Amino acid sequence: MIISRTPFRISLFGGGSDYPQWYLNHGGSVLGFAIDKYCYISLRALPQFFEHRHRVVYSKVETVKDISEIQHPAVRAVLAETGVDYGVEIHHDGDLPARSGLGSSSSFTVGLLKALYAQKGRMVSQNFLAREAIRIEQQVIGENVGSQDQIWAAYGGMNRVDFFTDGNFSVVPLVMAPERRRDLLGHFMLFFTGLSRFATEVAGKKIANLEKRAADITQMVAMVDQAQTILGDPDRDLSDIGRLLHESWCLKRGLADSVSSDDIDRIYKAGRDAGAIGGKLLGAGGGGFVLFYVEPERQQAVREALHPLIEVRFDIDYAGSKIVVYEPAGLEHR
Repeated sequence: MIISRTPFRISLFGGGSDYPQWYLNHGGSVLGFAIDKYCYISLRALPQFFEHRHRVVYSKVETVKDISEIQHPAVRAVLAETGVDYGVEIHHDGDLPARSGLGSSSSFTVGLLKALYAQKGRMVSQNFLAREAIRIEQQVIGENVGSQDQIWAAYGGMNRVDFFTDGNFSVVPLVMAPERRRDLLGHFMLFFTGLSRFATEVAGKKIANLEKRAADITQMVAMVDQAQTILGDPDRDLSDIGRLLHESWCLKRGLADSVSSDDIDRIYKAGRDAGAIGGKLLGAGGGGFVLFYVEPERQQAVREALHPLIEVRFDIDYAGSKIVVYEPAGLEHR
């Protein structure tokens, strides 16, 4: 049995510039962090006693004789691309709901790759893991996804990620005093809207509008520099991050009609009216989690204004995708 643990993420600034349709022409930058909420993938070689050759368990259960019959696109693609030629059983468990704007789909892909390579006796690098997940999601499956989620999942940490026109990327950890980082996290409040969506559908509409909204994307990328300056300067007021988040959200919701909705707008307005300085809907849009920046003395008021939405407390994950159980015994008998 092998189990991988892969973090979800919160993207603060620069979203939209991580789509290859944008950064291969203009470059891009994002700023955010991985969180201590995880996707768990358990993997084992399946004994040959069953009628089926592969068993995949997530929100549904699939039992099939051939990889090509698997309905889950990431499982089908990853097994085929890694050359699995034996029966496997795969189980997925997540700390938070899928399709919620926290990069859960990419965490699944990264975690499955991590587990499969571990099963083959290979401990692959974070860079390889992120690149392979990006390739599989964008080129093999053909999904409308960006390239930041796979990087957060593989690397963990609080980072700035720059995307270059040649397709490469760099990951630079954000340098902050520990007490300032704790202060920053203490101002964030994360709520589940109760709405879910398929990110690739929302993203497709955003991608179609990227060049039309080039000025907005460029401004959102510039906010990465501004946020990095604010966070790195101990004399700067951290509430500037909240104001910058609000500016960013106003730009993001204009990228496509499907990014927001009447329900999401009501939630965001209720949070702001109760005292939140700024915030944003996480992920491509359409539903999922909303993040607010709130001064500590106003947090209870925001909590009451957003009742009965579920609040999720979190910290930063610094490890990225990792193997938490490695018991490969029996693989030689597959």
